[in-house]
Amino acid sequence: MRRLSRSRPRRRDEDERVLPLVNIVFLLLIFFMVAGRLAATDPFTVEPARSAAEGEAPPEPPLILLAADGRLALDGTEMDETALIEAVAARIVAGGQTAAQLKADGGAEAAALVTLLSKLKATGVETALLLTARAGG
Repeated sequence: MRRLSRSRPRRRDEDERVLPLVNIVFLLLIFFMVAGRLAATDPFTVEPARSAAEGEAPPEPPLILLAADGRLALDGTEMDETALIEAVAARIVAGGQTAAQLKADGGAEAAALVTLLSKLKATGVETALLLTARAGG
């Protein structure tokens, strides 16, 4: 005669160790659902036209960040002003990109912004796009 083995009963302390983990997972889920921002969708579907011409998309203009304390970054890499100007100049020579995006902190000195813009212009940047946030939003 075969004897069936019983599975050991779950202990209460095993449940108590898992419940905080489940709570944290649900809290993170709720946080990301509330804090996350979904991209706006188009009001209707648009099928782009087809093109027989092939070519590369134009490169994105470099994104320059100016912090309130004067620190600078180019495309997410923090660097000093001289290195930034040299990197932008090299990019202009390499790809012919004559535009730059500039995102300055609202507390940054206006004089620092004007100085940076004049140095960018001297390197060959013809168009500087100053990125701003919508007021009240």
